[in-house]
Amino acid sequence: MEETTVQRRRRPKALGERRIQEAYPSRALNRALDVLESFPDEHTALSLRELSSRHNLPESSLFRILQTLEVRGYLTQAADGTYRLTPRVLYGKARERAERLRHLAQPHLKQLVMRFNETASIACLFEDRIEVLDSIETFHSMRLTNRPGRVLPPHCSSMGKCITAFQPPDRIDRLLEVYGLIKRGPNTIVDRQALLEEYERIREHGYAFDREEAAEGGFCVGAPIRCAGQPVVSAISISMPLLRYVPENEAALVAAVCETAHAIAVSVAPE
Repeated sequence: MEETTVQRRRRPKALGERRIQEAYPSRALNRALDVLESFPDEHTALSLRELSSRHNLPESSLFRILQTLEVRGYLTQAADGTYRLTPRVLYGKARERAERLRHLAQPHLKQLVMRFNETASIACLFEDRIEVLDSIETFHSMRLTNRPGRVLPPHCSSMGKCITAFQPPDRIDRLLEVYGLIKRGPNTIVDRQALLEEYERIREHGYAFDREEAAEGGFCVGAPIRCAGQPVVSAISISMPLLRYVPENEAALVAAVCETAHAIAVSVAPE
């Protein structure tokens, strides 16, 4: 019988995969990523001079990086010469912030569920859609559910109304145009002027109801998550079948939801 020799490809023992990545970095790519990471959100606008000072790079070299990022659709330049992130990048950043918010909100939502034994949820605004981020359900066999990823109507969901009410007028118009004033339940507000007055009440009181507006037989109270110095892009709610709603408990529900929304806002430290 012939002896077969199997040759194995040798791998360097000193360098693992991570070490290899660290050993051969791309200077140009690192610089471009450093520039992108200078913009934490959609409100940050930086000039060539500011970026040059921040990264200690010659303006001539930095200009080529900025031009490339602009051509590839990652940055946009305003009339005053400053640069901002484009929606292409902002969408990813919004998802990152939303995931962090979901993680921070979970223990607060669980406490809300334990206190009232009803479903608690959190939603967030992504561009022109209000989506459920997370939902913790009650153990009641009959309950209202909120599937993560579900798009909420801005005119009849308590969380949808809370978030929409705090947007600038042009964005309110866009949200309503995208979704439409569709009748979803017996009490859905489909008159535009009445809805704008409802938003005014929500801004004044700091919470919103859904009394068979999004669906027949459902009751929900929501509150916006208002972080200091930041626009309102998220809200929480507690929901239940109308048959378990007790009017005498409404004030306690409202207070608890508003307190929970405030506690979540406080826990969201600047990134």
